Amino acid sequence: MASSARVKERGPLKLKSKKAVSKQVEKPAGFEARQAAVETLWRVMKRGTFFEEAFAEAFAKPERAKVEPRDRAFARLLVTTVLRRHGELAHVISSHLQKPLPEPQGWVWPILLAGAAQLLLLDTPPHAAIGLAVEQCKADPNARRFDKLVNAVLRRVSDGGIAALNGLDAVAQNVPSWLLAGWEKTYGREAAWRIAAASLEEPPLDVTVKGDPLEWAAKLQGVPLPTGTVRILQAGRITDLPGFDDGAWWVQDAAAALPARLLNAQPGQRIADLCAAPGGKTAELAAAGAHVTAVDISAARLRRVKDNLDRLHLEAECVTADILTWQPAAPFDGVLLDAPCSATGTIRRHPDILHVRQNRGFGKLVDLQSKLLERAAGLVRPGGLLIYCTCSLEPEEGEHQVSRFLAALPEFARAPITASEIGGLADAITSEGDLRTLPSHRFPGDEAGSGLDGFYAARLRRHTI
Repeated sequence: MASSARVKERGPLKLKSKKAVSKQVEKPAGFEARQAAVETLWRVMKRGTFFEEAFAEAFAKPERAKVEPRDRAFARLLVTTVLRRHGELAHVISSHLQKPLPEPQGWVWPILLAGAAQLLLLDTPPHAAIGLAVEQCKADPNARRFDKLVNAVLRRVSDGGIAALNGLDAVAQNVPSWLLAGWEKTYGREAAWRIAAASLEEPPLDVTVKGDPLEWAAKLQGVPLPTGTVRILQAGRITDLPGFDDGAWWVQDAAAALPARLLNAQPGQRIADLCAAPGGKTAELAAAGAHVTAVDISAARLRRVKDNLDRLHLEAECVTADILTWQPAAPFDGVLLDAPCSATGTIRRHPDILHVRQNRGFGKLVDLQSKLLERAAGLVRPGGLLIYCTCSLEPEEGEHQVSRFLAALPEFARAPITASEIGGLADAITSEGDLRTLPSHRFPGDEAGSGLDGFYAARLRRHTI
């Protein structure tokens, strides 16, 4: 996999002279959006910042306050494209560099990556992609000496890059070898490469609807999946879609919508949704008529859950608390624990994971998951259900956790999941009766074949006394 290690953690210097500042005001159309994209890339790849945080920081600058929504959307697409296809893009660019770029170099490498992505993957006209990349170099004191080189390299990429790109193995170039090796060990080589290839695909927009899925599929120009999720292949701006302002639906991957379904929550039941943010499962349970208590350690994330519930005209009790020390008044009929994890099952939606996660093992996460699972068990009434789930493809965070849990707490036993409960997706049922969706899975009848996030879930019942 090609590397961007030639970039050191040193961003561009701020311009200080009044003359320079006055020139900086006159920017060509699309400049600030691309600057925000490049800044986001630098933060993700060099500082290890997750995409959403880095993107928000980039657009928090005053000069970007008036960036049009469509330009902001393009910046988001540009960043995720580079993160998803970084290895291929870096390989093509490096083939036109005779030697590593000397320091200081500012943001020249992410500028090159963004330029190449526009030329090879986003159908941006060459004059626009190359011209704006050169302007970005000129605006950076540490990169401006490379403006002619950037111009020359991107012109060569424009001329022959497609052929070079087509000759590369996307999986080998873009997926870290340590991650791929782990998947091969768990799922076998052929399945691992299918998982990796599917993880590199840009996902569709999946939404969970409060009403009739067939009716909303027609309104949203989507297709209803067997589980009731509506899949939209060409969505545009989410807030412009029918039903958004009315709270008729919420964004949620089809696989992420399955764990809450496994509780089969009934009106009036008391359900706890632990680690509740971003709130999709809370909304599902509330829409089913359950009395939901949504618990999360982050007050900021829980505010977003509350805001989404308000938009959806749904109610839940939102509690900011550390689950390990939280003491509710009484046990619950059902508890859903969507535990913090490596999130390797969501790479197609969050390609920054390819860059932020490192091969350092998942020891701390596994320890936390184990503690949270044991604590969640104590919140379930006798006869009640516990759903443990993670959006990870790693067995250490899924199957192994549940095996240890059941060995330690014999008062719990599996309540096996059936294919009929998850839209006939038989391939996603393990031999133990747990749920294990893979990015390469397809629902029966899903002609678009757009895949799923990787999820693990086990349904556990506490014996009655």
